[in-house]
Amino acid sequence: MKTLIIINDAPYGTEKAYNGLRLANQIVKDNENAEVVVFLMADAVTCALPNQKTPEGYYNIERMLKILVQKKGLIKICTSCAEARGIDKLELVSGAALSTMKELAQLILESDKVITF
Repeated sequence: MKTLIIINDAPYGTEKAYNGLRLANQIVKDNENAEVVVFLMADAVTCALPNQKTPEGYYNIERMLKILVQKKGLIKICTSCAEARGIDKLELVSGAALSTMKELAQLILESDKVITF
């Protein structure tokens, strides 16, 4: 089964990115054959910036993305959203790649389930 999770909110301030990544990581943990793609759009593109420092005991989005990549999940980042926020040339977490609206449309058509946060 192929699952696409689209996240739109910034990594901190709301728990949408946190909950979307919790779900993605649970799917790949419980189903070794599952294919999960996380597509970061709008302010969620900042989830993919490395070296996040969060208070002790607080969730860390970067760490959650790294866990997903270790389990063969994919992370795609909207290029135009990244450009609008001036981060398209910055280093991204390992395993994350810039993407396009055309690729997102294709991912939607190929996915069995599409979930948005």
